[in-house]
Amino acid sequence: MILNFKRLIFFLFLISFHSCGNYSFTGASIPEGTETFQVNLFENNSGNNVGSIFEPGLDRDLTLALQNILENQTNLQLVQSNGDLLYEGEIIEYRVSPMTSTADLNAAQNRLTISVNINYTNFKKEEDNFERRFSFFFDFPAEQQLISIKNEAHEIIFERLTQDIFNASLAKW
Repeated sequence: MILNFKRLIFFLFLISFHSCGNYSFTGASIPEGTETFQVNLFENNSGNNVGSIFEPGLDRDLTLALQNILENQTNLQLVQSNGDLLYEGEIIEYRVSPMTSTADLNAAQNRLTISVNINYTNFKKEEDNFERRFSFFFDFPAEQQLISIKNEAHEIIFERLTQDIFNASLAKW
């Protein structure tokens, strides 16, 4: 009797894991048969827009941040070509703007904004494909220089941008 009960528990345990094959604890909804993803280097075209500046290395850093979140929140494998999922795009904005001012019309707070256009292609489920703009910002006191807050700002902005891209492509939020 105890042996049959143990077999039943083991059998239920195996079925429960088998049925969760395409589920991720991060909420990702990965189409059946999807095993790989590819993230092409983002083009940094931020300097082409009026009021936006070019930040060297931003393309590499954003590409790596997106690769990292996909590797950490899914069981998909990163490949250099022919991925089941393809992420590509461009950085279209890197802008510092005054947000609030003092009584004598000096900036009291600035905002760094980074915007990207993403082209997501799902070769296993083409109705999920999209092209979309994502943007996020970091506010900082006007007396601070961008160079002094840049690393912290990039980390926070990249975390939010990549999570938004992940949610739009795989979590369907």
